[in-house]
Amino acid sequence: MKSTQSKASGAGLSHARFADLGNPKSLRAIAVGYIGLMIVLPIVALSARAFAGGLGSFWRNLVRPDALYSLQLTLVMAVAMVIVNVAMGTLMAWVLIRYKFPGQSLVNALIDLPFAIPTVVTGLMLVILYGPQSAIGRFLTASGVEVIYAKPGIVLALLFVTLPFVVRSVQPVLMGLDREMEEAAATLGANRWGVFRKVILPSILPAMLTGAALAFSRAIGEFGSVVIVAGNIPMRTQVASVFIYGEVESDNPQGALGVSIVLLALSLAVLIVLYLLQRVGRARDE
Repeated sequence: MKSTQSKASGAGLSHARFADLGNPKSLRAIAVGYIGLMIVLPIVALSARAFAGGLGSFWRNLVRPDALYSLQLTLVMAVAMVIVNVAMGTLMAWVLIRYKFPGQSLVNALIDLPFAIPTVVTGLMLVILYGPQSAIGRFLTASGVEVIYAKPGIVLALLFVTLPFVVRSVQPVLMGLDREMEEAAATLGANRWGVFRKVILPSILPAMLTGAALAFSRAIGEFGSVVIVAGNIPMRTQVASVFIYGEVESDNPQGALGVSIVLLALSLAVLIVLYLLQRVGRARDE
């Protein structure tokens, strides 16, 4: 009894010491102030500058043909990437969780490699592999398929830099699934596809959508790898981030503000979707 009481008092003392590390109001003010300085203030500054000339000026910058094309191309490439990423990311998560094979730990570690590689290096790797000077590039060109400085190169670059999102979102959910439910469904006559569609898919769908939303949000702002593999060709391969860079480099930051605000609005929309998906996941767990 004395030992238990001493442990409890020791834990309470440790908690009290931790709580006394600083004034709670001061710590909260520092945390909130830091968020405001690093996130809120730049967003407010960008928005104020974008609408400083009025809605008419903002709209004229946004509806320029090259601006609209860059936004359209960005969204189409991001959606194409998401479709592939959801399918392959879920498959990779399934294989890593449900099967044992030689080199599994290495494969699992390699999935996070795109987070560590600079995106410019990613673009350079793709140019070396699929460029016109490589054997693969010459073969594809002879077959009438262009990768580098074309739309397939953009999708490849986005797939590389966003590969971990769906895998890492789905993996822990698959790991925590109750296998008894799957066995019960199989006992009742469901085939493998039926078990996956009726038992597994509803459980992992929020995680799949979360990974897809994170990948989409990452893709619409990707610059380093895309500018290498796609170049800066207006009305052909110029995505929104490269368009913004080009406008700033041309000493026309006002021309970049319309596209910047659209990308910002898309990012905020993704955050809202992620919040709703997390609420759905928590409700399902409860």
